Amino acid sequence: MATYAIGDLQGCFKPFKCLLDEVKFNPDQDQIWLCGDLVNRGPESLKTLKFCYDRRDNLIAVLGNHDLHMLAVLAGIGSPKRKDTFNDVLASKHRDKLTDWLLSCPLMHENDDWVMSHAGIYPGWSLQQARKCAREVETVLQNPQLRLQYFENMYGNTPAIWDESLTGPDRWRTITNFFTRMRLVNGDGEIDLTHKEALSDAPAGLIPWFQWPQRTPLKKKILFGHWAALQGVSNYPGVLALDTGCVWGNRLTAVCLETEALTSCDCEKS
Repeated sequence: MATYAIGDLQGCFKPFKCLLDEVKFNPDQDQIWLCGDLVNRGPESLKTLKFCYDRRDNLIAVLGNHDLHMLAVLAGIGSPKRKDTFNDVLASKHRDKLTDWLLSCPLMHENDDWVMSHAGIYPGWSLQQARKCAREVETVLQNPQLRLQYFENMYGNTPAIWDESLTGPDRWRTITNFFTRMRLVNGDGEIDLTHKEALSDAPAGLIPWFQWPQRTPLKKKILFGHWAALQGVSNYPGVLALDTGCVWGNRLTAVCLETEALTSCDCEKS
């Protein structure tokens, strides 16, 4: 039995299948962990989502920002953006069951050795605090009344730092941004959500969240996606970046959690 954690799919179904073939994935024994952004920007969001749904008994996916955006549109909050590519999901006869499954997916998943979320773990949180915050938002997403309030207030870059006294939509949005949009923080632990490019071009005073000097030790290795500009290189022990920019024509990458062996498939530009 092997567990394969895989970077952002973003509707790139053919590279996903290629990668599973490369690692000789056995659906009767092996498990897949997906680090979020299953859909959007790539060409086959529906096919990717249906494949994941059909293998939900041995597949764990954490929610990414693109998944949440699509769920908000499916809930009638806002409309697709110009670059969105999930109209196939919106028009599908399977949209309801796929929506229900996505809404049941966690923001964070872990085993004895690894913890995974889409963008990482906020460096000011302990593992216990991260678990608590993830469960809070997951509970909101699974409540039909609170869910609409959540989506109506999901978009925005503030608050940028954790405050335990936060409540309601401000608290939900902050937790969501930490788990699904975070890249850089300043010396005070405030997240910056504007810079998305290479670290070499980062504004002065900002560092990757995993390099924050006061980061709380988690005693587990961290898996995250979201930050394609890192190209899978964190240069930091115990922190593995998995988004290697498949949707931008680069690679889709998997890591075997038992051996830490990496496997990649090249991706054609969409």
